[in-house]
Amino acid sequence: MDQIRDDAESKIAQRIRFEREARTWSLADLAARADVSKAAISKIERGETSPTAGVLVKIAGAFELTLAGLLLRAEGDAPRLVRCADQALWRDPESGYVRRQVFMRPDHPVEVARISLPAGQNVALPASSYVVIRQVVVVLSGTLLIQEGTESHTLFAGDSLGFGAPADVVFANTTQNSCEYMVVLSRS
Repeated sequence: MDQIRDDAESKIAQRIRFEREARTWSLADLAARADVSKAAISKIERGETSPTAGVLVKIAGAFELTLAGLLLRAEGDAPRLVRCADQALWRDPESGYVRRQVFMRPDHPVEVARISLPAGQNVALPASSYVVIRQVVVVLSGTLLIQEGTESHTLFAGDSLGFGAPADVVFANTTQNSCEYMVVLSRS
């Protein structure tokens, strides 16, 4: 693992512990609220394992934060102007999905992230991650299959999809080429 990923994962682990302790929650309390095992949360907080995107979304939701909100708190407050070189990157250890936090501030209602989803990979996110947000996905390149509850959508470069009521969602790249897409969301 490289130094940048080590630093990001360490900051995420510290932030999760801080958020949990600030609420005076035990590991069991967070586990129950996030629907993630107590052992997994303990390993994440100790830096023994890297959380997947799905697990981070569940933990963020338990704190009533978006994934971007949790990552921003881990990195510290962002300025209004965020240079590309300064945008936080996070890689899902399971799928290789890379999330670049293009824009996010606690005092602004809109968040923007750029996602790179490798060929043949998918990321599943629970409905709980969509309860406090409204989201639009715009495909920049490649093909993206979005399974939103019982609905299935295939998006090509230039296509966009506004999400409906909260539902379990799977983002899948079933092609042999990487898919790049933007996520624009606002807090409800």
